[in-house]
Amino acid sequence: MIKPLKPDAPSMTLADLQQLIRTMYSSKDEARGVDGTFMWLMEEVGELAAALREGTREEQALEFADVLAWLATIANVAGVDLQQAVHDKYGRGCPGCGQFVCQCAASEKP
Repeated sequence: MIKPLKPDAPSMTLADLQQLIRTMYSSKDEARGVDGTFMWLMEEVGELAAALREGTREEQALEFADVLAWLATIANVAGVDLQQAVHDKYGRGCPGCGQFVCQCAASEKP
């Protein structure tokens, strides 16, 4: 079950996250490039997999945050606006069936 944000927790959009990551790391990220940054993302995905198997909820949450941050990093280096990309792909419903509650067969990848 997803826990709701705490009442005093700041909200952050995908655009806010992408800008935060850009502000903190852009010079390092651009020097590393997409290929090098992708390798860091894959390392973080591996750490998330380990946390999902054996970690606490807190460890899992930190690894999810790391994966999302590295994804934002790659989007920055590649010049992709994540918020726009997500809206374009999913903002009108499932890309497969077009419904907001997916009706695709379980064997299909929407």
